[in-house]
Amino acid sequence: MAENLLEIEDSTFESQVLQAKKPILVDFWAPWCGPCKAIGPLVEKLAASYGDQIIFAKCNADDNPETTGKFGIKSIPTLLFFKDGEVFDKIVGMTNQAKIEEVLKKILAGGQGSAPFIVQ
Repeated sequence: MAENLLEIEDSTFESQVLQAKKPILVDFWAPWCGPCKAIGPLVEKLAASYGDQIIFAKCNADDNPETTGKFGIKSIPTLLFFKDGEVFDKIVGMTNQAKIEEVLKKILAGGQGSAPFIVQ
């Protein structure tokens, strides 16, 4: 895993994501998932560009059922964007770099996220 990506687990999710001082993108993935392997390099590239302003993290959906259940992760890859401990936006499935970057820029500009419905 790239050095500028955090590895998030059930036990560290609250402290590393919900209490983060910066916005954070969490990539929910699994090693067997083809689209996850395709989106991974995009996340790493964006982490290299935006890593000083936004925290980038990965969470293995298979190994962390508590977190995936809490945030309603039903398919992967799923990207959850957090700001001030709340879900700001969500992208499910394979996407392109421009779409991810659009959400990152919206977070940094202080815009409104889509605030997807998440049962907690």
